[in-house]
Amino acid sequence: MQLKPINTFTVLLMMLFTFLVLSFSGILEFPSISTSIQQIDNPASSKIETNPEPFTDLFSAFKKWDSQVGCARFREDQRGSIHVGGNVSASLQETRGDSGCSELKMNHVSVLVKGWTWIPDNLDNLYSCRCGLSCLWTKSSVLADKPDALLFETTTPPLRRRNGDPLRVYMDLEAGRKRSGWEDIFISYHAEDDVQSTYAGALFHNARNYHVSSYKKRDVLVYWSSSRCLPHRNQLAKSLLKMLPHHSFGKCLNNVGGPDMALTLYPKCANDASVTSKWWDHLHCAMSNYKFVLAIENTVTESYVTEKLFYALDSGAVPIYFGAPNVMDFVPPHSIIDGTKFRSMEELASYVKALANDPVAYAEYHAWRRCGVLGNYVKTRAASLDTLPCRLCESVSRRGGRNARA
Repeated sequence: MQLKPINTFTVLLMMLFTFLVLSFSGILEFPSISTSIQQIDNPASSKIETNPEPFTDLFSAFKKWDSQVGCARFREDQRGSIHVGGNVSASLQETRGDSGCSELKMNHVSVLVKGWTWIPDNLDNLYSCRCGLSCLWTKSSVLADKPDALLFETTTPPLRRRNGDPLRVYMDLEAGRKRSGWEDIFISYHAEDDVQSTYAGALFHNARNYHVSSYKKRDVLVYWSSSRCLPHRNQLAKSLLKMLPHHSFGKCLNNVGGPDMALTLYPKCANDASVTSKWWDHLHCAMSNYKFVLAIENTVTESYVTEKLFYALDSGAVPIYFGAPNVMDFVPPHSIIDGTKFRSMEELASYVKALANDPVAYAEYHAWRRCGVLGNYVKTRAASLDTLPCRLCESVSRRGGRNARA
């Protein structure tokens, strides 16, 4: 008996049936759409779990990370990219240690600060620097009546310097980083200039409440505060924050009922109830209640990494950063989320949500601090405003101060 040919429809139907049977039986496996989102260039040793595990207690997250990962494994994972004392990076000036002492021409240098915005009063001091150099840094012409250098920040140095006059120092920490054209020594945030001063030092945020909360909000993930409403920054923040539960303080995109609501939400952040506080007095304390802090630079340019990022690190939150393309040269390993490394805001938001529900993966962003794996951050702090007096005095001494030829 002649068999009838099987038509195409029957063949396709049989193949579909076989495919479904194999799939449900587990013989064929396909990646789930709920698999963890991986950040590009993310060196994390622990993957984000697919099963959400919301948490609010940071100590419990640390305990889980210690049992599942631990410092020994974290150090091993970072060993390939982190060297003792930090990476060799062109983004940061090298500290000289005990070398270069023979280059110094003076044992004592006095610097008189003539104009300032970034320089706090409590930087005034008499410093004992390396190589036996003493350094007087002051805003008082009484204490330094014959200074070896004059430091100008808000005003332009004298157009002319004669033999025997103090050296002229000009400082510009803004993104534009423009020389005055009349200085003998130029200070900026960039390693290419005469003396570098990063924003990482503690002296940028004195007299503030440093209470750090171990409780992290579960329902509100991100802290953001901005009162300089730049269009590009507002747009970037809006495009991300619309997908994430957040509190926005300050004047820009405020959603907490006003720019001065931090102390209402967190009364323990008040330093002194008898003193009217300013918004920056309780900045770190308020940030510490959130798992993430959004940090967006005013200007995107190389090495311009400002206090916006370092405030977040100091508060015990994980920064979500948009700014300098070489930011990783300035921060501890696996300490921030670089928003520019994601293909879209949607991908970034998904990553943040998944991270917020994984105590082990979240705790790994704090491992650098707990395990003492600082990387380049050692050099970032060593080149900060905190150490500027000694480093500037060394530069003045190498030039001979007043004895430098005009």
